[in-house]
Amino acid sequence: MLTFLIGVIESIAVSSEGALFCSVGDDKAMKVFDVVNFDMINMLKLGYYPGQCEWVYCPGDAISSVATSEKSTGKIFIYDGRGNNQPLHVFDKLHTSSLTQIRLNPVYKVVVSSDKSGMIEYWTGTPHEYKFPKNVNWEYKTDTDLYEFAKCKAYPSSISFSPDGKKMATLGSDRKVRIFRFLTGKLMRVFDESLSMFTELQQMRQQLPDMEFGRRMAVERELEKVDAVRLINIIFDETGHFVLYGTMLGIKVINVETNRCIRILGKQENIRVMQLALFQGVAKKHRAAITIEMKASENPVLQNIQADPTVICTAFKKNRFYMVCVVSA
Repeated sequence: MLTFLIGVIESIAVSSEGALFCSVGDDKAMKVFDVVNFDMINMLKLGYYPGQCEWVYCPGDAISSVATSEKSTGKIFIYDGRGNNQPLHVFDKLHTSSLTQIRLNPVYKVVVSSDKSGMIEYWTGTPHEYKFPKNVNWEYKTDTDLYEFAKCKAYPSSISFSPDGKKMATLGSDRKVRIFRFLTGKLMRVFDESLSMFTELQQMRQQLPDMEFGRRMAVERELEKVDAVRLINIIFDETGHFVLYGTMLGIKVINVETNRCIRILGKQENIRVMQLALFQGVAKKHRAAITIEMKASENPVLQNIQADPTVICTAFKKNRFYMVCVVSA
């Protein structure tokens, strides 16, 4: 299906249940794919250069609605992903500058969008007529901490939700990680990942040999120069207690409940990790039921059916994927 992807891809998205995939690019078109059958099933001619895209429907909805933004403005267009080029709805005044993120919280069926001026908005999809959600615990944004980015003259470059939908993690253009309580919009945690913080940390307690630290700082400055910092993402694990994101030291694993960094993955690797995905399932399923006695035993056969958390990541200037595993292959 990749033969259908021509030109520069601006954004991609997968629906919450994993059935549909879409991409938008500089050919002014959205391409929709059936994930299971690995085939393109629709193409929408947008008529404008798109920026962000996101599936904004939940399982059970009558319409497979998808949102995309116009790259040069703050407009958001909603389409039927299985339909034609005619928008179902247009948000033309919700944002006044280019969109940086559109993300669906499938638990509460609320969409969160952000723009380059630092504004964050909550809204709903087709079933609720694109109105402000009624299931959040605030009415006025002044009662929340959602103005935090605008105050700091920054904007979210990545937004992620915990599996229970109650926490929202963001990565800012100012290199700060902010964790919000989704329903109240209140700040829960802030982690400073700025270059000045790493420089101070290196001076206080050496994290890397000086030559290696200098090399990595040069890579970080190049990231900023080519505007690649916005490509770094943040993700939750399946418990919702941990967030993972790439830094110049490696992949940080932060416990947001205890406010501690419990591990840095790939610290010795010679790559700058950018995008992350996390697999926490069992790679090889066992046909027979596992008894308590089997779990208690030291059976080497059972190692193949134990959970093997794996981080799949991309790296700066590397045309390949990397996998960080707990259990060796």
